[in-house]
Amino acid sequence: MTLNDIIHITTDFVREHEGWAVPIVFFLAFGESLAFLSLLLPATVILLGLGALIGESGIPFWPIWAAAATGAFFGDWLSYWVGAHFQDRVGNFWPFSKHPQMLERGHAFFEKWGMPGAFIGRFFGPLRAVVPLVAGICGMPQRYFQIANVTSALIWAFGVLAPGAFGIQWLSRWL
Repeated sequence: MTLNDIIHITTDFVREHEGWAVPIVFFLAFGESLAFLSLLLPATVILLGLGALIGESGIPFWPIWAAAATGAFFGDWLSYWVGAHFQDRVGNFWPFSKHPQMLERGHAFFEKWGMPGAFIGRFFGPLRAVVPLVAGICGMPQRYFQIANVTSALIWAFGVLAPGAFGIQWLSRWL
């Protein structure tokens, strides 16, 4: 099964079962933000496709956006908690046990940027799920992490869904 097949299966399912759009988008955004699951789940591409589906089918944007932002928030929060709880033992877990450079890059990024890095990390695929984990490992105060987490989740969810949702609507007015 290819990435293209997964995208089509997911968007076709949501098209046929619009009531499942909110929980599916929540799960995709959660998985995309969770340190371990994000490497297996091509959620950003699927969410971009679902954004286009929103614009094409008339599914309300704001509940889907809220689901994406909430899923992204909780994925990062859980990654932060895992880092804070397990500390340096995280390096013994897959995928970091096989690819320790992921944690090293995340650590270097976090050390350089701190709280702004926790915010910015969401917008860079390879760092998205590692930076919250490293923030927890490094003992970043939770309130600062959560400020960066919630604001970046709101913006990221809009940025992933809005181009398809509003771009399709805009194009249909002009074509």
